[in-house]
Amino acid sequence: MDYCKIMRDLREDADLTQQQVADVLGTSQTMYARYERGANEMPIHHLVTLCRYYKVSADYLLGLVPEKQKKHENNK
Repeated sequence: MDYCKIMRDLREDADLTQQQVADVLGTSQTMYARYERGANEMPIHHLVTLCRYYKVSADYLLGLVPEKQKKHENNK
């Protein structure tokens, strides 16, 4: 699965509009739509922001691993 589809699926699963995600990233809806279509490459700082926002690993969002990875809890 490519990262464009994963980005769209994450957004749709969260019931968000492109405008809402664009607001999180501090960009326009038009530019975010271009990221989702693969027309423009997304800057790394947007990748980091989306990973934190959706609580997924960059490997998952980029399509390098098949499943969402949960964060490891510190053993204290």
